[in-house]
Amino acid sequence: MNSKELRRKVAFQGIRGAYSEDAVYKFFGEGTKTLPCPEFEDVFDAINRGEASHGVVPVENSIEGSVTKVNDLLLENDLTVVGEIILLIRHCLIGHPDAEIEDVRRVYSHPQALGQCRSFLSRYPHWEKIPAYDTAGSVELIKKRGMKEEAAIASARAAKEYDMKILKEGIQNSHNNYTRFFVIEKTAMLNPSGDKTSLVFATKNVPGALHYCLGAFADRNVNMLKLESRPRRDKPWEYVFYADIEGHFDDPNVKSALTELMRRASFLKVLGSYKRAEVPTE
Repeated sequence: MNSKELRRKVAFQGIRGAYSEDAVYKFFGEGTKTLPCPEFEDVFDAINRGEASHGVVPVENSIEGSVTKVNDLLLENDLTVVGEIILLIRHCLIGHPDAEIEDVRRVYSHPQALGQCRSFLSRYPHWEKIPAYDTAGSVELIKKRGMKEEAAIASARAAKEYDMKILKEGIQNSHNNYTRFFVIEKTAMLNPSGDKTSLVFATKNVPGALHYCLGAFADRNVNMLKLESRPRRDKPWEYVFYADIEGHFDDPNVKSALTELMRRASFLKVLGSYKRAEVPTE
């Protein structure tokens, strides 16, 4: 283990057993030192203060869409995206060691997880569905409360972490349920290698401005993988666009496109270039 690995500590939002922790271990390896954080802001703050060398944050789910809070924080903070993880999400209904599904009356989980398991939950209309702080946190909650009729939706790792029982595995609406995570780091330099770049830009307030900006990529044969708009929190009724493109920042056609975009747009921030993650299978 080199000195850089010894100094590495990775922050994530949630508690032990969270899906974000699964993503940390998938990217950095089992045994990586981690720093659980209550909120997404705390992940960014931990890196900025030097309490963590990296952070892993979810940016998009294939069913529920973008994690808008994280997108806002990426824009507001001077951190660089240095990696990408795509995690296959398998939700489990988790209960007490002596419980069965027939005992369940209340189910806790993060709102996104409840939404991702809507079809399964609809089979039990008498269950009360209660939004919670996060998925693993909901398992910790029902364990502390000690009520046999309460269950949680979270990962298999969370069930193991808190010595609870998996009542039903794979309860998500779709078996193609993936969450995409960014690995972020406080560094002034972009990754020297990679085949994907993420950026944020704003257009000028004139007719055809977005079409004009996107032409910077089309004219140079740069493929755009994603484009999404978000309101600018500091400027009501103005919007920024989050985009992913193929290629590294230093590729000649990408660099030329970004240089031209800087001229055409009113604002541009390159979040980072990194290696595109492979989509996992079962």
